[in-house]
Amino acid sequence: MNPITVQDLLDAGKHASLTGSVLSEWAEKGTPKQREYLHGVLVAEHESRLESRRQRLLKAARLPAMKSLTGFDYSNVRFPDDYGSHPLESLDFIDRAQDLVLYGDVGTGKTHMATALVVAACQRGIAAKFFTTSALVMMLRRAKEEGRLDKELASLAKNQLIAIDELGYLPIDTEGARLLFQVIADGYEKRSLIITTNLEFSRWGTVFGDDNMAAAVIDRLVHHGRLLQFRGESYRVKNALMK
Repeated sequence: MNPITVQDLLDAGKHASLTGSVLSEWAEKGTPKQREYLHGVLVAEHESRLESRRQRLLKAARLPAMKSLTGFDYSNVRFPDDYGSHPLESLDFIDRAQDLVLYGDVGTGKTHMATALVVAACQRGIAAKFFTTSALVMMLRRAKEEGRLDKELASLAKNQLIAIDELGYLPIDTEGARLLFQVIADGYEKRSLIITTNLEFSRWGTVFGDDNMAAAVIDRLVHHGRLLQFRGESYRVKNALMK
């Protein structure tokens, strides 16, 4: 019998989808060293698949940049009394389909935090997306014009976390406000939202062009959500070349 070559193993691996009964049978046949080798192969294959999934999710997340919460300066952030950086970084809010509103001054880390949380979710195998408010509205409007809005909304619904950045920075027309409301309403108690804004809740009516619609959005967010307040000097101004 000819010895098994590396190519033989690669060819066999292309067709392998191992069942418990097959693994049990061959594990029983093997010597301790062979079982150790087989275990190493299976663990390596599992890690490879996880890494491939992480990379696919990061690519699909529409991230503006790769950010991390490692070394993040929380001195500008005021947390609710029952919350803090440790549960935030554990992503427990995603497991519970809870929401976060990151509100406060420009340049104090809201977008950085939102981006880093999306990155962290993807790295843990959780499907997540990042949008600026204007980009999300534009995408939904285009989908509606092309008759595929339901398909686009169904695609968004596959994500456990959606970050909507810069709410209130640019005006939204009535149609855009309704489309944005639909995303927020559809996600209620099903998935998590992160919204960054420099507008207090009392001014959200100016974003949606309708106080009742804004009230309905806020009602959903506060029910299972937390408000993180950002205060301080803009990081970009503090470190600007132009003084």
